[in-house]
Amino acid sequence: MFHIFQYRPLRLITQNSLSSMCLKLMLSRPVAFAQIWKSWFSSHSLLGNKNIILMGPPGAGKTTIGRIVGQKLDCPVIDIDDDVLETTWNMSVSEKLQDVGYEEFLEEEGKVLLNFSASGSVISLSGSNPMHAAGMQHMKENGIVVYLDVPTTVIMSRLKSMAVDRIAGLSAGHSLKDILQFRKPFYKRWYDIRVFCGEDVAAEIVAEKVLDAVKRYQDSELETFISTRSSRSGRSMEKDSHKYFSDIVVQGLAPDGGLFVPERRLPKFTAGEWQGLIEATYIERAEVILERCIHPADIPASKLAEIIGTAYGDNFSCSKVAPVRHLAGNQFLLELFHGPTASFKDFALQLMPHLFASCIPRSCNYLILVATSGDTGSAVLDGFSRLHDTDKQRIAVMNFFPEDGVSPIQKSQMIGCQKENARSVGVRSDFDFCQTAIKQIFTNSDFTGFLTVEYGTALAAANSINWARLLPQIVYHASAYLDLVHQGIIPFGSPVDICIPTGNFGNILAAFYAKMMGIPIRKCICASNENNVLTDFIRTGVYDLRGRKLISTFSSAVDILKSSNLERYLHLIANEDGQLVTQLFNQLENQGHFQLQKDLLEKLQQDLVAGWCSEEDCLAAIHSVYSTTGYILDTHTAVAKVVADRLQDRTCPIIISSTAHYSKFAPAILRALRIAEINQNPLSQLHLLSSYSALPPIHWGLLEALKKTGNGDHQVCAADTSVLMHHIETLIQNHFM
Repeated sequence: MFHIFQYRPLRLITQNSLSSMCLKLMLSRPVAFAQIWKSWFSSHSLLGNKNIILMGPPGAGKTTIGRIVGQKLDCPVIDIDDDVLETTWNMSVSEKLQDVGYEEFLEEEGKVLLNFSASGSVISLSGSNPMHAAGMQHMKENGIVVYLDVPTTVIMSRLKSMAVDRIAGLSAGHSLKDILQFRKPFYKRWYDIRVFCGEDVAAEIVAEKVLDAVKRYQDSELETFISTRSSRSGRSMEKDSHKYFSDIVVQGLAPDGGLFVPERRLPKFTAGEWQGLIEATYIERAEVILERCIHPADIPASKLAEIIGTAYGDNFSCSKVAPVRHLAGNQFLLELFHGPTASFKDFALQLMPHLFASCIPRSCNYLILVATSGDTGSAVLDGFSRLHDTDKQRIAVMNFFPEDGVSPIQKSQMIGCQKENARSVGVRSDFDFCQTAIKQIFTNSDFTGFLTVEYGTALAAANSINWARLLPQIVYHASAYLDLVHQGIIPFGSPVDICIPTGNFGNILAAFYAKMMGIPIRKCICASNENNVLTDFIRTGVYDLRGRKLISTFSSAVDILKSSNLERYLHLIANEDGQLVTQLFNQLENQGHFQLQKDLLEKLQQDLVAGWCSEEDCLAAIHSVYSTTGYILDTHTAVAKVVADRLQDRTCPIIISSTAHYSKFAPAILRALRIAEINQNPLSQLHLLSSYSALPPIHWGLLEALKKTGNGDHQVCAADTSVLMHHIETLIQNHFM
C-alpha cells in the first residue's frame, strides 16, 4: 500500500525546538512574536490530520495551486499523476492511457487510489480520478475535497496553449468540450467546497481562495444570523441570540418579532468571479451564488447542488429558467413566470421546501403557515407537494388567503393544489390581516407550546419573512444582469436600473442584495399600484397607515399596506441598529405611522426611487404594449412598465421584473384588450386569450391545472385569529395524529 504521512507534524515550542532567535524575539517583542505564532498556528491547525484534496478538470491548475497551498501550510504536497500513478505504473500517465484504453485506464487509476493513504497533506487529483466512485469515496474519508471550478472556455484556452491533445475519454467522436461537460457531474458529486475561479486569475490568488474556503468550511461560527430587532449589547451578552441558517429556515420569524438577517452581511463577489458566470447556465449560477450564502455545515455543497438541480430542472418550462427579453428601447423584461404556478414565487418555493426538509430534525413534525395576496399560496402548495413521500409525512401546509382579494384563476390554483397534507382557507378580510394574524400566532407562546406538547408539532413560515424565501431571489436579479452582458447589450461593469412591482418589499430587497454582492445595479425602482404607501414613504420618509384603507386592484399581489421586508432594509441602512428598528415598527403597530430621520432618508433615496400607477394606466399599458409589440404584460408588470416609463432617465438599460404570467389575471387582461363580453369561466377565459396567439403563449401549468381541478371546494372563515388557530389545530389532528 502507498503511504505518505505528515512528515512535519504541528511543532510545539519547547526547549528542544525553540531557537535562540525566537526566544530573543519573544522576550524583546512579545506582541510581534504573538502575531507570528498566531499566524503559524492558524495555518497548521487548519489541516490537522485531514488532507486538502484539490479536484477539477485538466488545466484547472491543481498541481500549481497545490504546491502554493502546501508551501503556505508547510505540509507535504502530493500530485496523484506525478507522485503516485507514474511511480506505481513506472510509465507516464499518457503512455498508460494509450496502452490500456479509456475504460481500463479509469479502473487501473481507481485501484491505485484505493491503495493510497496520506495524512495532513495537500493532494492534487488527476482530472479523471472523480470518475471512479470507490476510489473517490476512499479519498474523501480523510480529506476535504476542494473543487476548482474554472469556466470551460478558460480550460479549453489553457489546454490549447499547453498543446494537450490527449485526456481520458477524448476520441474521434467526442470533442474536448464534450468531455469537460461530461465530467462536471462527477466533480459535483464529490466536492465539499467549491472554489470558483472566475476569469483566468493568478494561481497565488486561487491558492488564497482555497485557504479561505477551507477556513470557512471548518468554522460555521462565522456565519450566524440575528434578528432585526436585537440590540448590539444584547447580542454580545446572549449566546443564544446567534442562529445558523438551518435554525432560521425552520424558525422563520425571530422570537422578538423581528426578521432574521446575516450578522456579517452577504458575501461580495469580485468582478472576475461574476464575469466567470457569464457563460454559465442559470442552475450553475445559482449553485455558485447560494453556496457562498449557505454554510456547508447547514447544507453540504453537493447536497445543495442536487437540490438546486431538482428545483430548476424539469419544473420550469423554459430551459433558461429566467430569460431576459427585449421589450422596446432600453427596456428589458425579466420573465419570472416559467415555473409550475406561473409567478416569481416559484423561484423560492421550488427550492425552499427541499432546504426546509434538509434542515429540520427528524424527531418533530412541522406545519408551514402561509399568508398570501395571490401567488404565494399555490407556489407553496405546489413546492411542498414535490417533496419525497417520507418528508411529506412530517410536513404539512396551511395556506390563508383573502377570500375576495385574489383573482378567480389564483383561487382556482390554490384550491386545486390542495393535498391531504396541504389545505387552503379563504379569510373574509384582506392580506394585511392574514399576514398580521400569522405573525401573532407565531409569537403566541401558549399556542405554539400547546401544539408542541400535545401534538409534537412546530410551526414554520414560508412567507417572505423566511430568509430562505429571499435568498433564491437574489440569483435571478444577478442572472438577468449577466444575461445582458452575455447578449452583448452592455459590457460587464456598466450599470442597469431595475424596476419591480412591489408590495411586501421582498423582491426589490433581493435586487438590492444582488447589488451589495457586486452586481452593478444603479437604482432600484419601486413600482406601486394605488396602494402606494411605499411610494409615499420612499419620497418623504414617512410611513403612514392612518386613514388608509386597502384598495382592491387588478394587481392584487401588491395590494399590501404593511411591507414586512422593509424592516430588513431599514435594519441594513441603520447599521444594524435593532433598537431603532424596534422603535419604528412598534410605533407603526401602535400608532399607525413612523418617520425616518433625515440621514436615513438620504441613504434610502440613494438606493431607491418610487412611483405608482393607477388602474386606468395599468390597463392602458397592457393594451399599448400588445398593440405595438404583440406581447401581453400581466397587470403587475404593467404597473412596473408605467412607473419605469416615468422615472427612467434612459442613460442605461432598465430591467423590468415580469413577476407573473398574464393568464393568471385573464379578466383584467381581456378588459385591457377591450373584449366586450367576458365569460366568467376561468378556463373559457384562457381559451379566449390563447386565440390571440400572443407572446408569451398561455401558461401550460395553469391550463392543465384548470382542466383537472375545476373550481373545487375550500373552507372560508371569519377574520378572527382564534378561528385561524382552530383551523391549524384541526389540520394537525387530521394529518399527524
